[in-house]
Amino acid sequence: MSKKLIITIARQYGSGGREIGERIAQKLGIPIYDKLLITEAAAKGDLNEDVLKKADESAANSLLYTLAMGSNTLGATMHFGYKMPLNDKLFLLQSDVIREYAERGSGVFIGRCADYVLKDEDNILRLFIYGDLEHRKQRVAERHPELKPHRIIDEINKTDKRRSTYYNFYTGNKWGKYDSYDLAINSSTLGIEGTVDLICSFAEKMMK
Repeated sequence: MSKKLIITIARQYGSGGREIGERIAQKLGIPIYDKLLITEAAAKGDLNEDVLKKADESAANSLLYTLAMGSNTLGATMHFGYKMPLNDKLFLLQSDVIREYAERGSGVFIGRCADYVLKDEDNILRLFIYGDLEHRKQRVAERHPELKPHRIIDEINKTDKRRSTYYNFYTGNKWGKYDSYDLAINSSTLGIEGTVDLICSFAEKMMK
């Protein structure tokens, strides 16, 4: 792809959003950024990667602290020694890493409020991938055979709530609400490959 294209993917748990992102990146010949963002954030902030993984895509526990400091001062607190919640540090570090990769060229970014972080990019396609509950339960069961059937729905609800809280907390927008995205797609309708084809076709038309 000759022109720069940024694709961000927010996704319900079990919808296949990550796999869809991987296939889109492969089909368009562009990089994908997901777990690598944690590694880069850890290196950038000189923090323990394993500790950061536990805070990934989770809102800060100290809600009152963050509100009191104000989002505009979060960057400054990192440099003046304040005891900022680890979740806030990770969000800021990952946001910096996301912007740096976006400056280099095209890419697919999975989760982590990338649509919000990169909202000023010119050629950006913001996606929300969701799915029918039965299809999502089946995908989670295939990925995690150790989970008993009655635990699968709990895992889906817990993960979606965590992602929603994280996104709403750090962006001030509503996770999954249509006006935060360019396309919201039910991956159960066309399946993974059909959804990938649809998105790639949309992206190609958008770039013409």
